[in-house]
Amino acid sequence: MQAATALGSSHKRQGSMELVQDTSRPPLEYVKGFPLIKYFAEALGPLQNFEAWPDDVLISTYPKSGTTWVSEILDMIYQGGDLEKCRRAPIFIRVPFLEFKAPGFPSGMESLKDVSAPRLLKTHLPLALIPQSLLDQKVKDPKREIQKILKFLGCSLPEKTLDHIVQSTSFKEMKKNPMANYSTVPTDFMDHNISAFMRKGITGDWKHTFTVAQNERFDAHYAEEMAGSELNFRLQL
Repeated sequence: MQAATALGSSHKRQGSMELVQDTSRPPLEYVKGFPLIKYFAEALGPLQNFEAWPDDVLISTYPKSGTTWVSEILDMIYQGGDLEKCRRAPIFIRVPFLEFKAPGFPSGMESLKDVSAPRLLKTHLPLALIPQSLLDQKVKDPKREIQKILKFLGCSLPEKTLDHIVQSTSFKEMKKNPMANYSTVPTDFMDHNISAFMRKGITGDWKHTFTVAQNERFDAHYAEEMAGSELNFRLQL
């Protein structure tokens, strides 16, 4: 009995060690050419349906590059510098790690359920794997982007003026503004009856214009012309 018990205990310890090893250093899986921890790769499916909120702030960084520091700074800003409010929960609860998934722990998506706006979110995903709604978020809040420009220029404007700029520089308004839509250019230089300079205001619409064969020809031509160049352009989201 003692030998059996010892053997059973040995198997249990070995099983526990294997579980710990599997959790702490799980195998990698490749997603679109990027190596991800197995569990994180599994989390990407549900994550693609993630819906960003207008005031979400995404902290997108490389691992071990000051992510937690920036997260704490942002939460302190949101809490008006109140340290006690920032101690309401661990940082990984206050700033959910979007792609996180591990046995026995809530996933990043599950952690988001109890987070109220404005939300701080964290990710180490490369751009190609970030949920589309978060990429679209860059243009969902043009007022915030204009404020960044004002800050860079060292300028300030009344709130009413800022709102007016936001409204006037929307794609819809600029498309019908002859002083912005290039419609004053001579037709022998740019014929808007064939194709308007300001078309739809969306990314990726080339997929509705190019055939697969045309796209392949373009990619081949681009690769040939850019051979040896260190410039990298993001041609699609």
